[in-house]
Amino acid sequence: MNPLELHEKYQGKLEINSVVPITTKEILAKVYTPGVGDVCLKIKEDESNLSKYTIAGKTVAVISNGTAVLGFGDIGPKAALPVMEGKSAIFKEFAGINSYPLCINEKDPNKFIDIVKSIALNFAAINLEDISAPSCFEIERRLSSELSIPVLHDDQHGTAIVVLAALLGSIYLTKKDNLKIVVSGAGAAGTAITKLLIKAKNENLLSISEIRVFDSKGLISSDRENLPLNKLEIANLTQQTTFVEFNEGIKNFDVFIGVSVPNSITQENIISMNKNPIIYALSNPVPEIMPDLAIKVGAIIVATGRSDFPNQINNALAYPGLFKGLIENKINQVTDSHKISVAQAIFEYHKPYLNYDSILPSILDKSIPIKICETLKKNL
Repeated sequence: MNPLELHEKYQGKLEINSVVPITTKEILAKVYTPGVGDVCLKIKEDESNLSKYTIAGKTVAVISNGTAVLGFGDIGPKAALPVMEGKSAIFKEFAGINSYPLCINEKDPNKFIDIVKSIALNFAAINLEDISAPSCFEIERRLSSELSIPVLHDDQHGTAIVVLAALLGSIYLTKKDNLKIVVSGAGAAGTAITKLLIKAKNENLLSISEIRVFDSKGLISSDRENLPLNKLEIANLTQQTTFVEFNEGIKNFDVFIGVSVPNSITQENIISMNKNPIIYALSNPVPEIMPDLAIKVGAIIVATGRSDFPNQINNALAYPGLFKGLIENKINQVTDSHKISVAQAIFEYHKPYLNYDSILPSILDKSIPIKICETLKKNL
């Protein structure tokens, strides 16, 4: 059965079930009128009771406007819905979390924020998904500050967490230090990866001597004219002051992290890097370079975002456990320390099993969400 046949057969991937079997009129009277009126009045008396007595205390909203879906870009909210359904299915299967997919037909950041704020009372947390940069940064920042529940743009932070966990494993295997890292792609994922790696460096978790971030025009450096604020921030954080083209800028570097477009790094680029480079080609479904081509010219570790190659780097490894931990531990603001602790937990869990074709645990390992949840509890 191919993906289209599967989705047509089940008409999507989700359904809603009652957790209370309604088998008698007495039970019906308790779950609905007149008994439900007591619950309504209890919430009116104290609105904090909402999370105690309703699904709002245990449900995640998976929200998108369809402007940055997978590797397809702005394909719209209707075409984005299958992805949001998939995330909700993963939440339930791997972390036991209820979630609901919501695709909003609104590109204006301010209007989008207003819509999300108006429905947020129904949820315990919000997972923003597939929203294009730079509006995703402002949307997440404002919603995080203006709502009393955790708000996380998973394309940014879930991806960054898993990349950091993968890099910890790769460095443990290769014993590399003073890393020179290229990040290709300055959208949501590339920006978050860069910031988290710098944070890990500042906490002496990684030995990094330089990070360069490239977009479609070349190195993001402070001497480029008309840089938007989010890219100027990246230039300043990475201390890059002199523009260089990608083909020149990747020479003699150790790590390539691609969150950009298919086929954007060549074998010649990899040959120009330092010996035994680490290549994370995460564009999905078509990576920046196919693994066999990278390995053929000397890459020691190659990862992609795909499940049909070794070393899959996918945010699904992190977000079920992350949201489970946020909700169960009543964490309303996600910090860099939370993200780093989750990455370390994934790395430490898989440490006994590390090898060049297995730098991360399987996404199908249901122990991971439990481990992440426990880690967040310890770091309260």
